Formats: sequence, C-alpha cells, structure tokens
Amino acid sequence: MKAGSRTGAVTALAGALVLSAFTAPTAQAAGTGITVTGIVVNGGKPVVVGTTDVKEPRITFRIQLPAGLSTAKPAAWDVYPYLYHGGTAAKEWERNGFQGIYTCYEKTARISDCEGTLYIDPRYRLKSAKDATTWKIGVATQLWTANDHLKTEQFATAPGGVQIRRWAKATVNASPEPVKKGKTLTVTGSLKRADWAKHTYTGVAAATVKLQFRKKGSSAYSTVKTVTSSSTGALKTTVKASVDGYWRWSFGGWSTTGAATSPVDYVDVR
Repeated sequence: MKAGSRTGAVTALAGALVLSAFTAPTAQAAGTGITVTGIVVNGGKPVVVGTTDVKEPRITFRIQLPAGLSTAKPAAWDVYPYLYHGGTAAKEWERNGFQGIYTCYEKTARISDCEGTLYIDPRYRLKSAKDATTWKIGVATQLWTANDHLKTEQFATAPGGVQIRRWAKATVNASPEPVKKGKTLTVTGSLKRADWAKHTYTGVAAATVKLQFRKKGSSAYSTVKTVTSSSTGALKTTVKASVDGYWRWSFGGWSTTGAATSPVDYVDVR
C-alpha cells in the first residue's frame, strides 16, 4: 500500500447491491460536509448480470473533506457509494448495506482519489425482473469519534442513475449440412436471458433478432433477414444456399436486457 493511502471494506447485509456504470455529479451529505465527485463504475458502461457468475466491476471516485478532517486521520471518516431503487437513500442503506473494497490515495491533506472493485453475486443480490431497471446513486458518509464510536451518519442521492441489465445469450443451427447450392437452408436458434427469480435462463419473446452471414474468406458480416422471436424465444427462418460461410443470430438488446450474438455455424455449400 502506498504512503497516505487507506483501504475500506464493509461486509454486505443480505440483499445488498452496489454495481453498475455511472458518472455521478457531486453528492454531499449534509451534516458531515464530505463531498464525493467523479464516481465511475465499470468504465461508464451498463452492468449486465447473469444468473450465477460473480462480477467485480471497478469503481473510482474522489473524496473531499471539510475543514477539521484530514486524509492523515483515516479512522475519523468513511464514505460508501451504493445503488438502490425504491424507498429512500437512508432506508435502502440500512436495509441493503454496501459491499466492496476500495483504496484511497491522498492528493492533498483533504482530498483523496479512490479506486477499487465492487462485488455482485446475482444469486443473492438480484431477486426478480423488476431489478432490471434504473438504480439511484446513493452516498453514505460517516464520522467517527477517536474511540471508534459512530458520531454522525448521513445519506445523499446524486443526480442521475444507472441501468442494471439481464444477461442474454443466443444459439444457432443451420441445416442441412452440407447443402446443395440453390437449395433451402433452414436456420434455427433461441434467445434467452437471465431469470433472477428462477436462477436460470428463459426465452425472450417478441425480440427483433438479425440473421447474419459471413462468406468464407471474409471478415465482415451482413444482415440477411430480421425475425421476431416466438413466445418461448425460438428463432427460425429459411434462406437460399449460395456460398460457403458462417451463420449467426444477433440481438441488439434492450434497456433491461443485454445484447447477444450467437456462436457461428459454418455451412458447406456444394
């Protein structure tokens, strides 16, 4: 650890969620005078979460302390950015808490730049499709006495918010293989996304999905057809076989659902 740095770690309560991608304007908690600026998570990109894989997006932010506090007295204060939806910043903090580890490096006696990672386990942090929405940005600040008793705790909500999206995945199958030139090729597949209530992947209905083709020896894909997924997420269409190449399905995503591109299926045309 560098000189002048401090590390903060908090154990999460059940249901905690601190994730996503955002750049937050100044958030100041009245009563502590501490300001937090330049919060960036996951490089400014939305966080797309599946059903089992833990994600640890990077977080950076700047803390500015009021007169009377110093970066040289790390035990005197704490700052925790977090996300919530529904309720108030204070109630959601008490109910959900914070989870993550960060380290702060002092720039001046009252300014520190902080970086670290957040920890997201969808099996315990995401409960239903309603969690795929815009989350508010909360900031909790705490002041402590010399003997580690909590003196003041305040909460603020920064302007803006961030979307949490459900991970999507697609499959593809083209048949028959091989196929005679000019004959009909049937391309099927499926589009599914994370179901956080069931902890599995379920079909995405009424999604606009592109069938794309790349000729053998080429590096570029072109869209051949656009289809709508069935009520179960099934994909199906037919095309005329002309040359050897690679077929795939591509879904652009929604505000609640991440984009998805299937693996490719190579077809030999004879």
